[in-house]
Amino acid sequence: MIHPHTYIHPNAKLATNVKVDPFTVIHQDVEIGDGTWIGSNVTIMEGARIGRNCRIFPGAVISAIPQDLKFQGEYSNVFIGDNTTIREFVTINRGTKDKEKTVVGNNCLLMAYCHLAHDCTVGDNSIMSNNTQVAGHVTIGEWVALGGMCAVHQFVNIGQHAFVSGGSLVSKDVPPYIKAGRNPLSYAGVNSIGLKRRGFNIDKINHILDIYRVLYNNGMNTTQSVHFLEEEFAATDERDEIVQFIRNSQRGIIKRFSKTNGDEGIVD
Repeated sequence: MIHPHTYIHPNAKLATNVKVDPFTVIHQDVEIGDGTWIGSNVTIMEGARIGRNCRIFPGAVISAIPQDLKFQGEYSNVFIGDNTTIREFVTINRGTKDKEKTVVGNNCLLMAYCHLAHDCTVGDNSIMSNNTQVAGHVTIGEWVALGGMCAVHQFVNIGQHAFVSGGSLVSKDVPPYIKAGRNPLSYAGVNSIGLKRRGFNIDKINHILDIYRVLYNNGMNTTQSVHFLEEEFAATDERDEIVQFIRNSQRGIIKRFSKTNGDEGIVD
């Protein structure tokens, strides 16, 4: 299962049925779980913890040191969950002293040429499409889909079940359950198709849509909208999650699309 033209450091820990193709280098202090396949010309550096049944395609570099001038050689890790696919030439940097780790969840897909910087977290079942670039300290929730060639600013948070269209510049937080698109990046409706695919019923989707109509279509500012939701809407998991996301936002959330902050368009 281990090709003779592969170098594996004696201190690396690979499960017995890991397959490694030729010309790959695996450094010390690496752990790789059962059933994982490592393609050719992959480099897995110190601190990598890779789960079961993952697939890592040629040219990927996992757990290189951060591209951060504040990094001073502190110990840190990259954690990759089970059943995750990392395509060609993806780079995932390990953490700094801020969080000490970069995390990719279970059942994720990182397509070719993506970059995930230090101290990021990607939730389970998320997709980063080709050439998406994610700066440091970014948090991406579960079931998030980022279209190709997205660029995500450092410290941005993207809520679960969000969809961000390809080519987007993401400099503000993207709340959960929504679609984001256009330039500048703006609210483009609730991600109803994605929610239906994941088993959300129509009543719950309409409830989420009602919440975002308050936030984006009623003429109040964000603070007023949040207060209105807390006073007038019954407490639900979705309402509480959205309100808490907005309250915790350090960069502010994306705005409703309008002619004053974009070219043209209408939202739900």
